[in-house]
This record gives sequence, C-alpha cells and structure tokens, in this order.
Amino acid sequence: MPSSVRDFFDRRVPDALGRHPEKAKEVAATFLFRITGADGGTWTADLISSPPICQSGSVGQPQCTIEAADEDFRSVIDGGTQAAMQVFLSGKLKIVGDPMLISRLSRLLQMGSGPAI
Repeated sequence: MPSSVRDFFDRRVPDALGRHPEKAKEVAATFLFRITGADGGTWTADLISSPPICQSGSVGQPQCTIEAADEDFRSVIDGGTQAAMQVFLSGKLKIVGDPMLISRLSRLLQMGSGPAI
C-alpha cells in the first residue's frame, strides 16, 4: 500500500525527529515541501533548530524548496533514493535553492521511512 504524504510529514517525520534529533543535525538544513494533489500540502522541515521540527505550512526561510505532485512524492517516499532520482530526472520533482542540500534530502526521507510508532 502506498504511503500517505500527509502521514509522512504530519506523523512519521516528526516522530523520527523526536526519537533521533542527532540525525537531523547531520542534515543541518531547512527544507520547504510543496506537494500538490488531494494528499498534498505544504510542510517545513527545519533540521537546524533545536529541537528539529517538521510542521505544516511555510515557516522561515527555507534553504531548499521541493515541489511535486502527491503521487510522485509517494513514489519517492516508498522507493527511496533510486525512485527520487527517477522522479527528479523525469522533471516531476522540482528543486529550488541550494543544490548541494539535495544529497542531504535522502537522509530526511530515510528518517521518515523508518518504522512508524
């Protein structure tokens, strides 16, 4: 069953950040996610703040903004780094901001893809 984008950002990522804030320090960036579609929304993942947070809405100044349709982002959540690369190369995942932070994005995705509480 495909993952829910809303569940990923509203529950899974915040839970992972609460359990492992030290992993957020490894990423040390602020991302804004704009996901379109019925399962979409806007979320900010601030992995610089202490404690790190992932919350609904656009908060602060993101260093990197990621835009995608909900079905494409579900592919990224469920398929990991390989799927993210395919979605990006097909032009369905748009990235604005510091391009060096994209390599750190996979760490955030892995954190949220771990076992849910």
